[in-house]
Formats: sequence, C-alpha cells, structure tokens
Amino acid sequence: MLGLRRDLASFYKLAKRDPRLAPLVEKFRGLKPPRFPTLFETVVNGIACQQLSLIVGILLLSRLAHKYGRVLGPSDDSLHAFPGPEDLAGVRSQSIRELGFSGHKANFLLTLSSAIRDQSLDLEQLARLDNEAAVDFLQGLSGVGRWTAEYVLLRGLGRLDIYPGDDVGARNNLACFLGRRRPLDYRSVRRAVAGWQPYAGFIYFHLLLARIKEGGWLKSNEAENQRWPAVPIRL
Repeated sequence: MLGLRRDLASFYKLAKRDPRLAPLVEKFRGLKPPRFPTLFETVVNGIACQQLSLIVGILLLSRLAHKYGRVLGPSDDSLHAFPGPEDLAGVRSQSIRELGFSGHKANFLLTLSSAIRDQSLDLEQLARLDNEAAVDFLQGLSGVGRWTAEYVLLRGLGRLDIYPGDDVGARNNLACFLGRRRPLDYRSVRRAVAGWQPYAGFIYFHLLLARIKEGGWLKSNEAENQRWPAVPIRL
C-alpha cells in the first residue's frame, strides 16, 4: 500500500537526465507510489471524486467511512475503517445521498457492493489484465468513464505508466509545469508524458504533491525532519 518495495532506481536515472524534471523529483526525493488497500476502495474513491474538487471528494469519503466503516475505539473520536462491500449490505440509496452523494453515485456504490458480495463481479481479475483490457473492463461498469478507469489502474493496481489524461486538475498541473499557455487535452497529455514512460503516473504523484505543498496543506518542520526519517505520504 505504501509502495515501499518499489525499486525506483531507473526512475531517478530518467529524472536526472531531464533538466526540467530533476528539480521536481529532487524536491520530493524518497517519495514512494502509494496504492489504496483494495480495488473496491479505489473505485469508490474515483466515483466519489468525479466532477468534484479533491477536497469535496475527500469530505464525502470521510462521511461514508464515519457512517458505515467499522469502528476502532469507544468514543466519538474513534477511528473508522473504510467500508467494504459487506458493510453496505442493506443500506438504502437515500442514506448515502444524505451524505452528499448524488443519486447516480449512491446507486452505483450500492450496485457495485452488491455485485461483489454475490460474486458476480471480481475486481481482482484486473491485476491479470493489461492496461487496455483493464480500462475496457472498468468502462463496462455503469458510471465508470476513462478518467475513473485510469485512476483505478494507477491508484489501485500501481500501474505507474498511467497518467490520467482526463483529470482536469492533473492536466492543469502538467500544463503549468511545462509552461504551456493553452489547456491540454487527452491526446496532448499522452504526447507530453511519453518521454517519461514508464513512470508518467509517478510524475502525476509528484505534481500533485507539489500542488498540495503550494496550497499550504503540507507542513514542514525542519527540526522534526532532522529527528524523524521521511515516511511515505498517502495521497
């Protein structure tokens, strides 16, 4: 989940040869590519964040976990695990809509959970498919488009060659990084990241982390950094 076993030696060699990329990579040197613990959680994250800002998407997911996730601890400050398909058994669409999800998203989550519980859908088979086949499989699910499918490949399967080209925020981050004045579309994103393969998706993480840091969400304490070793950050 934390990507600790990924050998990134060849990635650092690639970055070192690129004068534009090298400073960005060096700034976050030691970053490992995180993954969600399950493909179910990955798909739900993708659906929740469709056409919403990252902040709003995380808020919806937090509400979902707080209401339906298994609880660790006795008080209101207890930790809540992310709910699995079994935790959503018997839940009504209206209850999820009350958390802020649209009716379409609420119905999708319940349909997905039900299909996994009755074993008519096996998300784990995605690991055995190549990128194109995995995207086609996911897009066969109602409510999953290319952006969500590519997001699942990157964040759930650890396919670091996937840069979600339909992600507006990711496109804007890339355009800003490259100094492009015109907005990028899906094809221009694919062309722009071609020279970074097979690590285009890992650049996605670096650009996202850079945006988080610029937004003031990532705090740094130099004294603490000297006392404690760097650890992977789950994005």
